Amino acid sequence: MKKRKSSGKALSLGALPMLLWTLVFVAIPLLYILWMSFMKRSATWGVVAQFTLDSYQKILSPTYLKVFAQSMWVALLTTLFTLLLGYPFAYFTAKLPRRARSAVLMLLVVPFWTNSLVRIYGWMILLRSQGVLNNLFLSLGLIDQPLKMLYTFGSVLIGMIYALIPFMILSIYSSVEKMDWSLVEAARDLGASAWRAFFTVTLPQTAPGIMAGCVLVFVPSVGLFFISDLMGGAKTVLLGNLIRNELLTARDWPTGAALSMVMMILSMGMIALYKRLAGDKSLEGLL
Repeated sequence: MKKRKSSGKALSLGALPMLLWTLVFVAIPLLYILWMSFMKRSATWGVVAQFTLDSYQKILSPTYLKVFAQSMWVALLTTLFTLLLGYPFAYFTAKLPRRARSAVLMLLVVPFWTNSLVRIYGWMILLRSQGVLNNLFLSLGLIDQPLKMLYTFGSVLIGMIYALIPFMILSIYSSVEKMDWSLVEAARDLGASAWRAFFTVTLPQTAPGIMAGCVLVFVPSVGLFFISDLMGGAKTVLLGNLIRNELLTARDWPTGAALSMVMMILSMGMIALYKRLAGDKSLEGLL
């Protein structure tokens, strides 16, 4: 009995630093942002301690709703394309021999050891008017004049897909690797075609990884403002860009805080939806 009490006390003391860290660096900042979202904007700098719903009412204006709609559209397209590209990659990678599988996963992860801004600048060099792709197309005679590939909606989408596709691949790979392949073989033995076996056996078994990958791609794609700034030339304004502009440019802290709270609620809603659909308390690709 004494041993159980002492071990429980030791666990409580061991968890104390993490609890303090969560309180100081997560809970208190979130409560501060929530408090600020209900305050009045100061005429010069900061906020006035006066309760108001003006910031949340401002979000409902057509200008802000348009940014929300555009952010959701970009996030949806990014999730869709990462799924279409990432599923085959993850599926065939999981079927490789162990050595080849490790090499492919290493090649997937290694580029992301480099700073994300440096990698995005690499894409800008490829896509600009005098960049590598345009010069290649001109030299091959495929085009007569440089194509406008940079500072477009398409370039923003390319940057988003490139930045987030590893999350989709690794989530799906985790599910494919854990599959019971004997069920697929049984379906084929019973006369199912390769496609029917895929849709009736393989796809349902990998559904948790697909849903986890969709969450891990959709949520951050709403707020990756530096990609739309660099590759879209600030023409494609996302929710992350709007929050940054409100806080640093317009210095409207209450509106920036209100937008941050709405963004956090959307993220929590996506995660809650995943848990409800998957029936699991953890994200398949992470835990």
